[in-house]
Amino acid sequence: MSALATRCLSLSEEAATEALARRLAPLAVPPSGGPAGGRIHLRGELGAGKTTLVRALLRACGITGRIKSPSYALLESYKISNLYLYHLDFYRFSDAREWLDAGFRDILRDDALVLIEWPERAEGLLPPPDLDIELVYAGSGRQALLTAYTARGLSWLTALNFPPEASG
Repeated sequence: MSALATRCLSLSEEAATEALARRLAPLAVPPSGGPAGGRIHLRGELGAGKTTLVRALLRACGITGRIKSPSYALLESYKISNLYLYHLDFYRFSDAREWLDAGFRDILRDDALVLIEWPERAEGLLPPPDLDIELVYAGSGRQALLTAYTARGLSWLTALNFPPEASG
């Protein structure tokens, strides 16, 4: 799996992580009814902000009500109009094949938005994401390393229009 492009963004506080999510939302779920969906992998240590980013993204996509972390259930699913949104968390997996045994292969569709935390726990068995987001501690803030692996992911990176000092 070869990266097409990578950008680095400094996230000084939680609000900056949420702002990134709000910028991603209309790309994955276009308000004009364009092609929706995609796969986003989220990496980072515990507490780095993966679930914060997902919650803000789902909110910006129009999900109302409680947004639970799938840490124990492994999967939380949502629906907006005719688009399914799936939030998976593979943290508890000890074997890469566990996600297959859990029956999650069928939800990895191009016409759904699939957000996977801890994708490295299923390394080598998942298709490449459109966008991989790694959140890394940087002082009191975070660095977000966004890597596009597909044409869709590349179009998202381009549309995010990073300021010159944020590009890496």
